[in-house]
Amino acid sequence: MSGGETGARDLVDREVFDSVAELSRAFQAGRPFRHVVIDNFLKGEFCEAVCEQFPGFGEAHAINENEKVGGKATRETVRTLGQAFRQMDDLVRHPEFLTLVQNITGIEDLQYDPFYFGGGTHENLEGQDLDPHIDFNFHPVTSQHRRLNLIIYLNDGWRKEWGGCLQLHRDPYLEPCEDEIVTVEPLLNRCVIFETSEHSWHGFERIALPQDKKHLSRKSFAVYYYTDKRPPSETGEEHSTIYVERHLPERFRNEMVLSDEDINEIKALLKRRDEHLQRLYRDLQEERRKLNELYYSAGRTATPIKRLEDVPTDLKSAVRMIQVLRGRVDAMEASTSWRLTAPVRAVKRLLTGKG
Repeated sequence: MSGGETGARDLVDREVFDSVAELSRAFQAGRPFRHVVIDNFLKGEFCEAVCEQFPGFGEAHAINENEKVGGKATRETVRTLGQAFRQMDDLVRHPEFLTLVQNITGIEDLQYDPFYFGGGTHENLEGQDLDPHIDFNFHPVTSQHRRLNLIIYLNDGWRKEWGGCLQLHRDPYLEPCEDEIVTVEPLLNRCVIFETSEHSWHGFERIALPQDKKHLSRKSFAVYYYTDKRPPSETGEEHSTIYVERHLPERFRNEMVLSDEDINEIKALLKRRDEHLQRLYRDLQEERRKLNELYYSAGRTATPIKRLEDVPTDLKSAVRMIQVLRGRVDAMEASTSWRLTAPVRAVKRLLTGKG
């Protein structure tokens, strides 16, 4: 590490190194996709130091995808957060630590992300949740394959009934009763390592803290690992993060009387879906604009292009992005939760003339 003074074994609990074979078996057997949960991951004093130096929320670090201040704050500039986080950054890139993670997961030649793109510290406030999603699959700067997420939770005394639990899904498009869902509580000093692939769907439940705990938040540290190559059978077309909107809660039944809380929850689901669709359509429009600029600049307005293989090389990435975005919009509008909320949207249109 820094100056060669500290090794991974000085910061990671000894039991983790002593249990590599057992942890490897657990990772390979993980359902619904490969993962492992490791408690007491960091040495106690080091974990305490990380918690003490965890940064304040800060609205400037909580701008969401809709360019508004949201309930999630992230810090990617890890080394600026204090000595404990400089040690954390040294740890997750150290050869000894990389070897440990490779031995647990069986994935070789792992490379740490110095940009912490999407990683670093994460803090989520009351009412936040994270829809099931698969992560972007190529690093936006290096174009390496994203292979692993390593998350260390930093929540002392967290209780399952408060929500915020990590959920791993087999297929979130299915109704919850048909899906396979593994739930992991975000407990202090618990590390979760899971593969990232075209089917590693994950998210977390809505945080619903009791009245005397509203001041708390869900905190974690995340680092993602990459490789230069990946087996072709596991490699998909390049894409950004793909979300699946949550289904209506199971308590909704035919002929039930909706309470104010039920109506507010439905409105929240619809608002989120509307914002997501609007964002996708904006992205689609922007990619169309880029495609048109490239098309006209190339002087190729005379002959229509009807097949991807006929598209010039300099246009293909834009065409592929349009196809990906179209697919996301189509998948969302065809999803179970979209169909289930159709009657509610009809009422919304009737009352407001919108939606």
